[in-house]
Amino acid sequence: MADQLTGGCQCGAVRFATKLVGRGSICHCRMCQKAFGSFFGPLVTTHDGHWTRGEPKWFQSSDAARRAFCGDCGTPLAYETKFGLELAIGAFDEPEKVPPEIQVNLSDKVGFFDGLTALPARGTTDEWRDFMAGIHSNQHPDHDTEAWPPKEEEI
Repeated sequence: MADQLTGGCQCGAVRFATKLVGRGSICHCRMCQKAFGSFFGPLVTTHDGHWTRGEPKWFQSSDAARRAFCGDCGTPLAYETKFGLELAIGAFDEPEKVPPEIQVNLSDKVGFFDGLTALPARGTTDEWRDFMAGIHSNQHPDHDTEAWPPKEEEI
């Protein structure tokens, strides 16, 4: 039996778990672009996905599909049609375990997408490293927790 895969939203109000996943995809349709606020929607089919903490809010994005998101922090979490539920790959605690294997809806793909990996990369500067070292993140950790947020004395 496969290991349980877990994930959830940025604030920790909504969490999910699944053991049975299908093929991960990158969807270029305009609805996924808008729902994720990105160039594409990264999704993976789940055959037994369920919510383990909280419940997402749903938006009926078309007559054929609805999309789940956290009502507190807005994290996109899922896409559902009559064919089943797909979970957002980036919301998994270990997204590298559910990589995309296919791209779909290429007619809506943004023109610069194929050139993104050719963009110049900038290394981390000392100034940026110092800035990041001083940040306290309120983001839920990449693992299940008994409760979230932690009590003040647990911090």
